[in-house]
Amino acid sequence: MSRKPGFNHRRRGAIAALFALLLIPMLGLVALAVDYGYLLTLRNDLQRTADHAVLAAAQDLVPNADGVQNLTAVRATLRAYVQENAGDDFVVIDNDIEIGRYDPATIYSSVNLLNDGILDTVRVTLRRDDVANSSVSLFFARVLGFEEADLRVTATAVLQKGRYLEPGVGVLPIVISQNAWNSLEQDEVWRIYSDGKIKDDEGDNVPGNWGTVDIGADNNSTSDLRDQIREGLRQSDLNELHDDDVIASSDYIDSDQSMWVDGDTGLSSGMKSAVEDVHGTSKLVPIYSNTNNAGGDGAQYKITGWAVVQVLDSKFAGSKNTYIEVQKSYTYDRNLKPPSDLSDTGDMIETAFTTPALIE
Repeated sequence: MSRKPGFNHRRRGAIAALFALLLIPMLGLVALAVDYGYLLTLRNDLQRTADHAVLAAAQDLVPNADGVQNLTAVRATLRAYVQENAGDDFVVIDNDIEIGRYDPATIYSSVNLLNDGILDTVRVTLRRDDVANSSVSLFFARVLGFEEADLRVTATAVLQKGRYLEPGVGVLPIVISQNAWNSLEQDEVWRIYSDGKIKDDEGDNVPGNWGTVDIGADNNSTSDLRDQIREGLRQSDLNELHDDDVIASSDYIDSDQSMWVDGDTGLSSGMKSAVEDVHGTSKLVPIYSNTNNAGGDGAQYKITGWAVVQVLDSKFAGSKNTYIEVQKSYTYDRNLKPPSDLSDTGDMIETAFTTPALIE
């Protein structure tokens, strides 16, 4: 079959016209794809910055011994981290930093922040829009009339409270009764004497009795107590407690579970160097609700909780003048582990905080 002259030319012309017709939308799609990828990269970088910034800032929520929280330091830490990663000129406006206490009922939904009690949550919004830092200028999408785009990301971190004592947790192996602990004011200073007496910072006796205890083997030597004061809870301590059926797992002590531990004879000069080494540090002390009323190393204590003291000073000068000076306080300890369910706040050590967690 013969073809009419010019047939191929007309077909090529039609294809060229069709290609020209489709070229503009195709270029538009390519432009949008390139700019979308660019925006996605910027957004991911900004989200990572926000995530790490709230995690860093949340650690500054740990209160001072008197319960006061330095929220100025929290905001400063957050801004410093953002500017280190997003540029010195990146602005985080005041209204984009929220600090509060998370509502346990909303922890796994849209987290509601409360303004009472000890604040434990930091939320930040980082933005590039007409409010701060200017919108993001686009490239190829300008041909379609899109010159810029807004970016906003949000991150929320909770400073978790501890429940499980794992190896490395700082402990002071000296007990105090629940009633005596409750009678002390937050940030109150008192002294633990070698004869088991407690005196407040005015020299008055505090009701109750202190004694060193074996958080581990039931025949802890002074050397063991020294090591535990310096190093914290050890794996060998957990192994001993587990082997004696005192705790359910050799991985940790569950602060929500009671346990019986043996007592020791009290403060001795052999503990002096270890106690002096931990001046200025915070330690967990066991709280007991019951005792067998025996004295010295014949005593046993039912431990029902843990609390935080800061070791301020000590003196070792004979049976009547040997003491450790401590203060009711707060602590941050990475070797504490939080409960798996943050909506259940009843199982936590109220004044002991551990690693923050992202929740939004």
